[in-house]
Amino acid sequence: MEQIQNTALLVMDMQVGIVAMLPDATSILSNVAKAITNAREKNIPVIYVVVGFRQGAPEININNKGFAASKERFANVDMTQFMTVHPDLAPLENEVTVTKRRVCAFTGSDLEVVLRSFGIQHLVLTGIATSGVVLSTVREAADKDYRLTVLSDCCADGDEEVHRVLTTKVFPRQADVVTLEEWIG
Repeated sequence: MEQIQNTALLVMDMQVGIVAMLPDATSILSNVAKAITNAREKNIPVIYVVVGFRQGAPEININNKGFAASKERFANVDMTQFMTVHPDLAPLENEVTVTKRRVCAFTGSDLEVVLRSFGIQHLVLTGIATSGVVLSTVREAADKDYRLTVLSDCCADGDEEVHRVLTTKVFPRQADVVTLEEWIG
């Protein structure tokens, strides 16, 4: 079966510890699981993107305001466990998991190499947080000329107002923003 429209579904930062930071993760876990099932049924590659570091987090620079505050905490974290995708969304054996070193899915990862090897031109984005990995990846992917779709109810943010503003006012300038049901059709 040929893949649809050179499309890939990106499941970003859906790691156990990150999902646990949401007050209610039930809805996003259920929605992203449905998106993954839909992609697999349509032979759309599912690519997982996780944030992680080597033991001791040597990649974290003290000038990076977002990560520097966590460097000490990351120094004692089991990175293999930290980078584990939530079991409700676990990758299949043949699915690619990309490790990034910053907020954007492209930064410090081989995502672009993987996308080129699959012939991907259209990215469908899901993930936590809307104001983090999703925003950064929308911006960079748009600059790299990917066609973009953001599944608004397959993204979440600790601040619901920020999520709303991004999905209704910011992302539509560079991506099609649709619900899971609209995407599934």
